[in-house]
Amino acid sequence: MKKVFFLLVVLFYSTILWSQRIETFVNRQMQTYPKSRLIDIYKSCFQDYMGAEHLVSDRQRVKDYLNEELQNINLDELMPWYYEPCGIDSNYWRVSLRVVIEGFITEEQLLDAFLMSAHVAIQEQHSVDSWRLRWECIVYTIERMGLHIPHYSDDYQYIDNILSQGKYAVSHSPEYREAYHPHYRIVRRDIFEQSIKPLIQ
Repeated sequence: MKKVFFLLVVLFYSTILWSQRIETFVNRQMQTYPKSRLIDIYKSCFQDYMGAEHLVSDRQRVKDYLNEELQNINLDELMPWYYEPCGIDSNYWRVSLRVVIEGFITEEQLLDAFLMSAHVAIQEQHSVDSWRLRWECIVYTIERMGLHIPHYSDDYQYIDNILSQGKYAVSHSPEYREAYHPHYRIVRRDIFEQSIKPLIQ
C-alpha cells in the first residue's frame, strides 16, 4: 500500500513539473515571438522531439537548398540570436544562418552538423503516435493557461488532421515568417555543443 501511494505521489509531482516546463516554454515563445500561432508552438515542440523533418537522403540537394537560402537572406531582417533551443527539452537547437553569413562557421560545417543530426534522428525516430500523445499533453496545458492565441481553433484542427494522417511536419505560420524571417537549421544538442557552439562563443 505504501509503495502504491509513493508511486502516485511521484506521478503527481512529475505531472506538475512537466506542466510547469510546458508553461515555461510557451511563455518564453510568446514573449520572444508574440506573433506566434499555435502552429509555431507546435513546430518548435515537434522539432525538439522528432528532430529534422527535412528530406536528407540527397546531400547535394540539401546543400543546394542551403546555398540558395543563404544567397537570398537579408541579414537585417533576421532575429539577432545565433542559436536558440527548440521546444520544452532543448534536445535540438535552431542554428541561425546568421552564423554562416557572419563567418563564425562555414556552410559545410553547418551542413555536416545538420545532416548528422538528421541521420541520428532517423535512427532514433519516435512514432507519430507517441508524438501525438505528447502533443495532447502540451496542448492541454496551453489551454489551461488561458492564452489568446490568434487562429487557435483553425491551427488546432489543422494539426489534428495531419496527425490523423500519420504526418507531423508543418511550416511556420505566415504571420511568424513575415515578422521574424526564420532562417535556421536544427542541430541535435550534443552535436551542436561539440561542433558548432565552441566556434560561435
